[in-house]
Amino acid sequence: MDFTGRAVLVTGSTTGIGEACARAFAEHGAAVMVMGRHAERGRKVLADIRARGAKAEFFRGDMKEPGIAERLVEATVKAFGRLDVLINNAGILYSGTALETTDEEWREIMEVNVNSLFFLSRAAVRQMLKQGGGAIVNVASEWGLNGENGYLAYCTSKGAVLQITRCMALDHAEQNIRVNSVCPGEIHTQMVDNVLQQKGGDLQANLKELARGIPMRRLASPAEVANCVLFLASDLASYVTATNFPVDGGNDATGGAYP
Repeated sequence: MDFTGRAVLVTGSTTGIGEACARAFAEHGAAVMVMGRHAERGRKVLADIRARGAKAEFFRGDMKEPGIAERLVEATVKAFGRLDVLINNAGILYSGTALETTDEEWREIMEVNVNSLFFLSRAAVRQMLKQGGGAIVNVASEWGLNGENGYLAYCTSKGAVLQITRCMALDHAEQNIRVNSVCPGEIHTQMVDNVLQQKGGDLQANLKELARGIPMRRLASPAEVANCVLFLASDLASYVTATNFPVDGGNDATGGAYP
């Protein structure tokens, strides 16, 4: 997969899956716009990518900021002259049933996981139309495919991402703009550690217990998700659009907890 001469924007790319995506695209020749809220982490990712000889810039921002979608696209085009690939990775998670979820938590998770993704995708499509095409890959979740008890707002937001993916793909299929999503399962990121720490007990023991319920008996690394994102954004996937691609070690094939 060769992304030489292409510009890629990855939101939420100062840690976890987003960081892995930014590094992977850079390793395959792309110019990468790293984006996130945390300046120190962003500068570190930027320095590491540049140290490997790749072209990159960092945009510090919060996806809840008014007008950030247009500013992000403008900054990417200004830095690299174009925008070929958008990776919508930024997201937040709150736990809770309907009765436990506050109004503020509901609104915030929809603002970040759904609204900002839509606004940025729309801004990216406007630029891609000028260039004759492009690719968008959304980072959804297996919980958007099948749900999970105690995570109503998050699961709902990721279900919406799947529908945005399908509908935008259909709307722009004839314009050489492909839109797909990956649906990660249990990936060993800081977000997963945070969820497990809320349960209490030993983190490593909780990770092992989580892995026992996965058909492949392990959690994935962020890099394994990034590999799938690379494929969907590449010319190798030139006839792939409107797909929501599970990256979950087989979880989506099961009817419940894996024995």
